[in-house]
Amino acid sequence: MPTRSPLPSTRPSTALRTGPSARLRAGLYAITDGPRVDLLAVAREALDGGAVVLQYRDKTRDHARRLREVSALAVLCRAFDIPLIVNDDVELARACGAAGVHLGEDDPDIAGARAVLGSGAIIGASCYDSLQRARDAAQAGADYLAFGAFFPTSTKAVARHATPSLLRRARQFGLPLVAIGGITPDNGGPLIAAGADFLAVVSALFDAKDVRAVARRFASLFGTRNPA
Repeated sequence: MPTRSPLPSTRPSTALRTGPSARLRAGLYAITDGPRVDLLAVAREALDGGAVVLQYRDKTRDHARRLREVSALAVLCRAFDIPLIVNDDVELARACGAAGVHLGEDDPDIAGARAVLGSGAIIGASCYDSLQRARDAAQAGADYLAFGAFFPTSTKAVARHATPSLLRRARQFGLPLVAIGGITPDNGGPLIAAGADFLAVVSALFDAKDVRAVARRFASLFGTRNPA
């Protein structure tokens, strides 16, 4: 089983953490995107390569298929002892027994998600380029804060762009920080140096010919080494 590295204790954003966020470990945050026949296989490759969080993201309306897929991913993540996070859909997260949910600005609020999923759920919040949104999310009980996009991305249209300085300022909230948007093994290092505890990756990982190898490259940015 891959060895997981704890979040660096020297960062203000990780000091004295309790509750659900204490279960998080720094590293690659892998995000799926939409239906694909090899979803389980490529997710396993990402975990084999060292991903420390997996998010299921599927915006389609096929509930039965989504439930089958995310339930299979939940079993996989339990085998690797890493959290499975469901994008947007609180009820889907509850139904499959996921570790938590990730919420954007148009999704249910944090308090509502907590009421459904319980005090032990990991609830992440998209903060885009807004320190105020991060402050509000932290006060509402978010377990991690996500910022981006940092670089151009093909995953979705981006109107707001974050900068590394935002990560440095967000460390004041005492929560793990996620950087997302156009991140690759070649440009991710400075974001970690600025304070990102996680690099959230979609296309650069799951569009790769060798998902496992790319995951290892991302993991190496955090100083981790994962066996074959």
